[in-house]
Amino acid sequence: MRACLLAPLLAALPAIAHADPLTFDAALRQAQIYAPSLKAKALGVDAARSARGAAGALPDPKLDAGIDSFPISGPLAFEPGRDDFTWVKVGVSQDIPNLAKRHAEQARADADIGTATAGSSVEARTVEVDAALAWINLAYTERRLAVLDDVLHGLDQVVKTTPKGVASGASRPAQTLSGDLAVATLRDKRAELVSQMARAKATLTRWTGDPEPEIAGPVPDLAVEPATLRAGLDGHPSIRLIDAQQRQADADVHVADAGRRSDFGVNLAYQRRDPRFGDYVSAGVTVSLPFFTRGRQNAEIGAAEAKAGQIAAERQAARRALAADLEADLADHAMHHEQWMRARDTLQPLAEQRVKLETASYAAGRASLTDMADAYSALADARLTTLDREALVAADGARLTLTYRSDDR
Repeated sequence: MRACLLAPLLAALPAIAHADPLTFDAALRQAQIYAPSLKAKALGVDAARSARGAAGALPDPKLDAGIDSFPISGPLAFEPGRDDFTWVKVGVSQDIPNLAKRHAEQARADADIGTATAGSSVEARTVEVDAALAWINLAYTERRLAVLDDVLHGLDQVVKTTPKGVASGASRPAQTLSGDLAVATLRDKRAELVSQMARAKATLTRWTGDPEPEIAGPVPDLAVEPATLRAGLDGHPSIRLIDAQQRQADADVHVADAGRRSDFGVNLAYQRRDPRFGDYVSAGVTVSLPFFTRGRQNAEIGAAEAKAGQIAAERQAARRALAADLEADLADHAMHHEQWMRARDTLQPLAEQRVKLETASYAAGRASLTDMADAYSALADARLTTLDREALVAADGARLTLTYRSDDR
């Protein structure tokens, strides 16, 4: 009975864990915890570390068993008991790669760990940036909806006075249509914003794992410092990943170069012949002879060196592309900030002033409802434009400071 009573509570625990509103910083932390892609990358790092233990280890020994000198022709054919030369052999052998090759394989395994770790850092940065942009998008979608509702409320108040104006003869009957049309147009915009909010919440759910995300707190004002961002590009996770791949390629060169050195092997065998001759023990050493290095080892070294050179060139190209992206994003940020200031300080105040003037004229009978509807529509556009441009500035700040931030912190 107690278990039955507690079952609904236990089922609700996951939802309770996500019930608190998400601040910007909390959303980023939660994304780092719950993003499945980060869990996958972490498992990749674990796999690379597990494989490190086998790197450079000796190969498994080999068991050798057989019969030597078994007669198949002549007077003693298929009668080994009458033959003095047939014996049974059991032995074991161990290949021993040269020490340079084993050390090179260990260095390659260490480079694999570094590459997996760097790949995890790249994914963590991607998750962080996308979660930040999703939170900012949801925050400004909520603000847009609140602004539009405020403008709709003001326009509704004006439209409700139209029947009285028509009855008194101060307004023409057709003017009621202008007010209703303006309200319908704004409600269409509101429906779009409601849809955008649903999509924004779905995106934030993707990164945070919160099934019903509710945000709280101010939008972060992330200061963009171009000089710091430019100086830290070499510490960017994507460049760190290429550097790790470069270490892998360099390790491959050392592995290929170690192939020019001889490998060794040892073997031990026990042989049993006719009891008249007793038993035997054999021991030996094998040494590989890399005489024809031009067609094999040198070719492998050349291929590995070419691969290392390719990665070095790709690193330079990626560094230049990253720098170009940074400069382009900085230019866009400056433009967006200027446009936001113009909308906030000029366009929106003018639209608000127009509503005030048209309201006064409408009360005095000098303006029509059509004029009022146009003024409110322009106010809605101006306020939404201001929010759109402010959202771009906020998104730019998050994208620049998080995307281009160096890991050398």
